[in-house]
Amino acid sequence: MKIAIIGGGPGGLYFAILTKKAMPHCQIDIYERNKSDDSFGFGVVFSDETLGEFLKRDMQSYELIRSKFAYWDDIIIARDGETVNIAGNGFCGCSRKTLLQLLQQRCTEEGVNLHFEHNVDDLSQFEDSDIIIASDGIGSQIRTQFASEFGTKIELKKNRFVWLGSTKPLDAFTYFFRNTEHGLIVAHCYQYEAGMSTWIFECSDETWQKFNFEVTNEADTIAKISEIFKEELDGHRLISNKSHWRQFPHVTNQNWFHKNIVLLGDAKATAHYSIGSGTKLAMDSAIGLFDAVMANPTDVQAAFQQYDRSRRNTVEMIQYAALVSLDWFENMNRHNQHPFYQFAFGCMTRAKKVTYENLRLRDKSFTDKVLEEFNQNLQPIPAAFSEFKLRDLELQNRIAMSSMGQYSAQNGLLNDWHFQHYTSRAIGGLGLILTEMTAVSETGRITLGCAGIYNENQLIEWKKINDFIHKNTQTKIGIQLGHSGRKGATKKPWEENDLDEKWELLSASAIPFNEKFATPKEMTLADMDEITSQFVQATINSNEAGFDLIELQAHHGFLLASFLSPLTNIRTDEFGGNIENRLRFPLRVFTEVRNVFPKEKPMSVRISATDWAENGISEEDVLTIAGAFKNAGADIINVSTGNTVSNQKPQTGRMYQTPFSDLVRITVHVPTITAGYIQDIDQINTIILNGRADIVALGRPLLLDPYFVRNAQAYENFEANDIPNQYKMGISHLYPLKTSERKQTDGMKKALKPKSNKK
Repeated sequence: MKIAIIGGGPGGLYFAILTKKAMPHCQIDIYERNKSDDSFGFGVVFSDETLGEFLKRDMQSYELIRSKFAYWDDIIIARDGETVNIAGNGFCGCSRKTLLQLLQQRCTEEGVNLHFEHNVDDLSQFEDSDIIIASDGIGSQIRTQFASEFGTKIELKKNRFVWLGSTKPLDAFTYFFRNTEHGLIVAHCYQYEAGMSTWIFECSDETWQKFNFEVTNEADTIAKISEIFKEELDGHRLISNKSHWRQFPHVTNQNWFHKNIVLLGDAKATAHYSIGSGTKLAMDSAIGLFDAVMANPTDVQAAFQQYDRSRRNTVEMIQYAALVSLDWFENMNRHNQHPFYQFAFGCMTRAKKVTYENLRLRDKSFTDKVLEEFNQNLQPIPAAFSEFKLRDLELQNRIAMSSMGQYSAQNGLLNDWHFQHYTSRAIGGLGLILTEMTAVSETGRITLGCAGIYNENQLIEWKKINDFIHKNTQTKIGIQLGHSGRKGATKKPWEENDLDEKWELLSASAIPFNEKFATPKEMTLADMDEITSQFVQATINSNEAGFDLIELQAHHGFLLASFLSPLTNIRTDEFGGNIENRLRFPLRVFTEVRNVFPKEKPMSVRISATDWAENGISEEDVLTIAGAFKNAGADIINVSTGNTVSNQKPQTGRMYQTPFSDLVRITVHVPTITAGYIQDIDQINTIILNGRADIVALGRPLLLDPYFVRNAQAYENFEANDIPNQYKMGISHLYPLKTSERKQTDGMKKALKPKSNKK
């Protein structure tokens, strides 16, 4: 087999080492445009976990690399001189130049042919090669040449950054945040060899523009940055190496191979430096490609297909984590409003992989500081079980049940199913229950099984549930009032056949949700008057039924939400066009509902903060919407996303909606509720402590675990004062059980932590 590798970066070199070791007869040539001792940038970072993988693959490379590493266990976060150390992280740094030279040495030892100062822009010279590996970096010439075949997409992110070095010694990976007259600037810093450290400076484009930085003016950059960070540099100088200001390019490729050409490293996919995974991604992918070639030595296409199958999901997960981390830094001026320890905790948990529990096991002294600050130095209560107040409504904890349709009503009337559904979760200790979307009229239902509160009998059944909850528990209950709009008159989720008889649908504009739904009628002023009066009457009924809170349904493309999104509202009258016009009708409904609901009782509005679709609702629109409802009297905003249009492309994952909640909460200065793939008490504590929401709503986890809160209280060894007398005997069983389970889990987490590679 003959293999040509274009680009002499870590990924290409490591693939060559592994492959030549396994297939000595294989001819491998590496072509690098630069000299053997050229290197741009300064250091690279690896975790203990990554080094452990290198140990398994090539002991010689591992030992060579490890002998040159600067190792640290701590991460330090500093803001304007205030600092905190977080131990137990296990990272190491190495000079990029040294890493390349060590890998070049291993290539030479194994018999790989290295060609330096050899630029490749024409692949015809490699016609006799079985495999051509394009590992020629972010600006890959080969990838660019075949961009349409690879399906390349490159998105430049917002922040500006510059890569510099310094002689300043560092004992830990350090984030130096410095407030300036033009905004926050952060330095990502780590030592990679004796007397040398990497300093990556990052700021918003607005800050960059106001400082009048110039892309290629290295002397000006160093002069200004040295003055801003003079305390942190402590007399040490900054060093440049083609240190030009850049915006991070997020690179993806729909196809990783074309004919006998395969992408590797940054040419294939990039990951933001804030999670330290660029070199790791390249070398891990080199391992994946090597494994695929070994498994298919005579079938290149099969090897490439295996490479894609085995690595794509992992690469996309790392890229997603990197984007989430990058998003935190792009919005660091927003997070800067937090107190110091909350700010530091937010920085540590920004990518959502690290949580409160992870950090507690690494360094309890740090999480104790975070919790003390959150509790204002009072009793150290777990964040999830701290009280929260909205107007006169006091919630015993910050865990809510999200609105989930049960589709089990008849003619909008509740039955025994609903009674057990809501009361069992209340006995289970929730702070707040939000009911399923409850229709304000018969034609406002989504399905024939949807609950309503538009007649006396429905009111009575709701009151039975509320009376039981208020008499026997400390849980509060809010009703979500809504109208299905263009998404109504459909079958229940588990039914196969659609409805035989459908009612007329209403929406902001005459646009059907999809081909299975009827085209709705564009609402007239008379329709708006009627719908508003229905919401008002439903509010009066809700108060009589004893609800503690009302949540207005203005999300997921239902009636009120259809006015808010430009994808569902194409009106040309005073209710369409700009966001102020699109808000007009939903705001009218809210205002009239607020006017008839008792002043001491709070109101929530649930909104969609993105449509997950092109030309959908903008971030500016969302902030305007949240601000308008706040000014009209909303006490809390329940921030959801999507479900506006059927062709949406959501980006989901654990806690995936929390950044949107964070945006609304900090920018509009209004309490928020978040939901979406939140599964355990650790995630809930993390979300509340890093300031992304005030209340965390659970949906599906509560369907099969109505006692989620009780289990979590036992896990946290939290003494709940609301357990019914009839159930208190269960404490002596559940609490020791959960204490034992937690001890075992903590032990496993510690045992599974990658071993230190420090010499």
